[in-house]
Amino acid sequence: MSREYVLQNFKTEFHPQIDYARELNPQQLAAVTAPPGAALVIAGAGSGKTRTLTYRVAYLLEQGIPPERILLLTFTNKAAAEMMRRVADLLGTQLLALWGGTFHSIGARILRAHAETLGYRRDFTILDRDDSKDLIKACVADAGIQTKGTHFPKPEVLNEIFSLAENTQTPAAAVLETQFSYFHQFTEKISDVARRYAERKRAGNAMDFDDLLALWLKLLRDNAEVREMYQRRFQFILVDEYQDTNKLQGELIDLLAARHHNVTVVGDDAQSIYAWRGANFLNILDFPKRYPGAKMFRIEANYRSTPEILNVANAAISANRNQFEKTLTPVRKSGMKPALVACMDAAQQSAFIAQRVMELHEEGVSLGQIAVLYRSHFHALELQLELTRRQIPFSITSGIRFFEQAHIKDATAYLKLAANPRDEVAFKRAVQLHPGIAAKGAEKLWKIFSSEIEQFQRAGTGDKIPAASPANAKKNHSGRLMKNPVATALETCAPHTGKKAAVAWAQFVATVAQLEEEKSPAKMLRIVIDAGYDDYLKENFANYRTRLEDLEQLAVFAYQFNTTGEFLTQLALLTNVEAEDDNPKSEDERIRLSTIHQAKGLEFDAVFVIMLCDGLFPSARSAETDEGLEEERRLFYVAITRARNELYLSYPMIRGGFGNAASDSMQNPSRFLGEIPGNLLNQWNLRPGY
Repeated sequence: MSREYVLQNFKTEFHPQIDYARELNPQQLAAVTAPPGAALVIAGAGSGKTRTLTYRVAYLLEQGIPPERILLLTFTNKAAAEMMRRVADLLGTQLLALWGGTFHSIGARILRAHAETLGYRRDFTILDRDDSKDLIKACVADAGIQTKGTHFPKPEVLNEIFSLAENTQTPAAAVLETQFSYFHQFTEKISDVARRYAERKRAGNAMDFDDLLALWLKLLRDNAEVREMYQRRFQFILVDEYQDTNKLQGELIDLLAARHHNVTVVGDDAQSIYAWRGANFLNILDFPKRYPGAKMFRIEANYRSTPEILNVANAAISANRNQFEKTLTPVRKSGMKPALVACMDAAQQSAFIAQRVMELHEEGVSLGQIAVLYRSHFHALELQLELTRRQIPFSITSGIRFFEQAHIKDATAYLKLAANPRDEVAFKRAVQLHPGIAAKGAEKLWKIFSSEIEQFQRAGTGDKIPAASPANAKKNHSGRLMKNPVATALETCAPHTGKKAAVAWAQFVATVAQLEEEKSPAKMLRIVIDAGYDDYLKENFANYRTRLEDLEQLAVFAYQFNTTGEFLTQLALLTNVEAEDDNPKSEDERIRLSTIHQAKGLEFDAVFVIMLCDGLFPSARSAETDEGLEEERRLFYVAITRARNELYLSYPMIRGGFGNAASDSMQNPSRFLGEIPGNLLNQWNLRPGY
C-alpha cells in the first residue's frame, strides 16, 4: 500500500517586487496571476503576448517557485533570450538555473544527459542539413537504387520527406501519399532509405535536428525512470507560440506536464499559418479536451492598430468555423478607414503603391515603416520593376530574393544561353543541371562549345552569329544543315558528356534549338519547363509545386516584354538593385517587401496587402479543402494585423495570360474581401491623371 504525501513549497509571506496590477491590464493580469493548473492563454495580435509570458515567469518566481522547477519553451533562441533578459530585469537577478530555450536546445540538453539510455554516447554529433544530405546520399547508394533516368528524389528532397514524417509522427509512406504523390512509385525504396538512414545515424553516434525532438520523445515514452524525473522536476511549464507546435512537440509537452498539469500555453489560433511545415492546428484547438478543467484566458486589448483596422481584422477572421472566438478591442484612438483599391492590372497596382508610398513619405512616414505584403514571391514582380523605375529604395525579406532563387536562375540561364552563346556563366549553370556533369566537366565542355561558337562567328559578319542559310551553314556530325547554331554547337559537345548525360543532353540540344527559334520570352520559359525542367524540380526540391508556380508566373511577368533581350535586361537591373540593398543603409530608408509568413511578428505604420484575387489569395490549391481555406483566411488576418495606422487592400481586375494577350483574364476579387462589410472599407477609385 502506498500513500501520496504532498511536500509543500516553503514560502515566506508574499511581498512582490512588481506591482502586477499597475503593470498589466486586467486580461493580462488574470493570466499572469492564474492559480496552478492548465491554462490556455489566447493572446490576440498586438495584445502583449510576450509581456504576459514574461510576467508569468516573474510571478511564479516571486511566489517562491525555484527557477530550476520552471521550463520555458520557445521557437527561437532570440525569443528565449529576450524573455529571460526581461525577467532578470524585472527581478534584478540572473536566472541561470531556469530552463529556457527552444524545443531543440532543451531536447539536446536532455539527450546529452541520457544518451546511453538510447544507445548513443554523450559525445554524439548533431548533423546539419548538408551532413544529413551526404548521409542520405550514401544510404541511397547502399540500397543499390538506380537513380539514373528514373526521377528518383535527390537527398535534399528525401531529407524533407523524412523530416516531415518525424515532425508529424507519420510514416514516410503516408507523407509520400499526401504531399509527394508524384514519387508514389518509389514508396518502398524511399521507406528502405529512411530505415537505412536511421541505422547509419545510430552507428555513427549522430543525430539530426529532428532527432533532438523525436529521440527526446522516445526517451520519455520508453524510460519510466527518466520520464518521472523530468515530470517531477518541471513543476511549471510555459510554452510560447503554441499554435505553431507540431504533433511531436505537442506530445512532448503533454508527457512532461502529466504529473503536475501546471502547463501554461500562450498563442493565437487565428495566427496558425504553418501547416505546410508540419504545425498541428489541433494542438491549440483541442487543448481544453486534452486538459479537462483548463482555464482559458482571452487577451483581446490591442495596443497596435487603430479601431478601423481592428474592425476589418475581426470581420476577416469571423468566417472561420474552427477557432476560439475573440474580438480584438482597440486601445488607440480612431484613424482612417482601410482602403480597398481595385486596379486595372498589376502594373496599375504597382503604380498606385509607388505613388502612395512617396505621398506617405512626404507626410512624414519613414520608408522603413511601410510594408507591402503578399501571399507568394511572384506577386511582387511587377512592383519590384515599378519601384526600380522610380528609384524608390526597397528591401526584400521574403527569404531568398526572387530572382536569386536557384530555379529562377536555372530557367533564365537557358534563355541567356540562347540569346548570347558567349555567356560562360549561363552555359555552365545550364549544363550542370544534367546528370554526371559537375564543375570540371562544365569547364571542359565550355572550351569545346566556345571554340565551335567562334567558328560560327568567323563565318559570319563582325561579332554576330550568322543566320542559317545554305551559303554560310556548316554541316554538323550527322550531316544535316544547321538551322540553330547554338544547338548545333551543343551537339558537338555530345561525345564528351559521358553516358549518364547522353539522353538528357539530347533533350537539352533540342530544347535550345526550340528556344533559338522562339522570340517571346514567356513562351521560351514554357518551353524550358515542359522540356524536362519540371521533372528536375520534382527530383531536387521538396517545394516543387511552389517553385513551378514561381516559374509559370515569371512567364506571365515576361509577357510584357517584346524581346528576350528586354526581359533579361530588366531581370539584371532588378537583381542588381536588390544586391545594392545589402549595403549598410538604414532600414528606415527602404520600404519592406515581404511574404506574409515572414512578416508574422512584425508591425508597420502603413501596410499594403496586394494581389487579393481568388486563386492567388487564397491560392487555388489551398482553397480545395476547408482546412486549407481556413488557414488562408488566418494568413489574411495576420497580414491585416501588421498595420498600425493605415491599411490598403488591393487587387488587379485583369491578370496577364500565359504568353499571349488572348489569355488575359478577368480576376475575381478575393472571397475574403467579400466577407468584410462594405461600410468598414473606403473604396478608392483610381483614374489616370493628365
